[in-house]
Amino acid sequence: MSRVFPRVGGRWALRGAAVGVVVLGLLLWWLLPLGETPPSGTITFSTGTPRGVYQKYGTLLRTELGKDMPDLAVRLVTSDGSQQNIARVAAGEADFAIAAADAVETYQLDDGKGADGLRGVARLYDDYVHLVVPLGSDIESVADLKGKRVAIGLPRSGVRLIAERVLRTAGISPQEDITPLPDGIDTGPDRLRNGDLDAFFWSGGLPTDGLRELSETFDFRLVPLDADFVTRLHRQGPGTLYYRATNMPLSPYRPGQREAGTVPTIAVSNVLITREDVDPALIEWVTRTVLDSRDGIGRHVHPAQLVDLRTAIYTDPLPLHDGARRYYRSVKP
Repeated sequence: MSRVFPRVGGRWALRGAAVGVVVLGLLLWWLLPLGETPPSGTITFSTGTPRGVYQKYGTLLRTELGKDMPDLAVRLVTSDGSQQNIARVAAGEADFAIAAADAVETYQLDDGKGADGLRGVARLYDDYVHLVVPLGSDIESVADLKGKRVAIGLPRSGVRLIAERVLRTAGISPQEDITPLPDGIDTGPDRLRNGDLDAFFWSGGLPTDGLRELSETFDFRLVPLDADFVTRLHRQGPGTLYYRATNMPLSPYRPGQREAGTVPTIAVSNVLITREDVDPALIEWVTRTVLDSRDGIGRHVHPAQLVDLRTAIYTDPLPLHDGARRYYRSVKP
């Protein structure tokens, strides 16, 4: 039997339409920061080396920002890494950058220009320290690097900062006891394969494309940095306390081996940074996009999957930018 629905009168139809408009307005108000028009203009984002995680993450984030803020142009500029990124943001040469927490604290301790104006947007993911050697190398510990040709990262990178600290912890002078070479993830893997290096340091998200690609054509291993080593590293004092002991899975660098084991090493968190004078409305929109795009970016940059609302607010050693704080308060349960 068919059902006969009552005819809706014009007055009720108008009321229904009005309610629909109100509901739609409330939905948009909830989805958009304070119901504002998306920010426009141009911002500069300092990333990292072309084959590193910072650059890949920045490229994908630019796409996501474009979806949410179509009138905002995002200019990406490559860099040596964390130390250069921090200096650029502090000097107003960039509006946003990713930087490791140890490099941020060191910049503050060194009274870097504009350090007081730096602010945090979100804690992103962890970097892992990789000490890479050929599979058949006789290097079993950091102490064995003495007399070797070692790539310690680009001059203004976070890799250089942590590599020199690791070497000093092992009683090795980075200038006198090794042949230090300024290779990063762009050139280090190829030079190791070609026999031009005995070892190289890298600190980055897991996996890093440059190393994943190397693993497909060259057998290498990672030298362990155990918990006792991290304890000794902390004894160097301020600037080292953001390092923590962890176990890094090896499966991303061993094709086809899901159960490839782990290696003890050092981890340090990365922070999306900005300056205090950047528009709070822009920061709120950017923060929202960073959190909302986690899964989309994470399909291409695995470390991005670790971005989490519960931990993103912990941007130590930097205080949160007011715009980021406004976003986190708006989504607080």
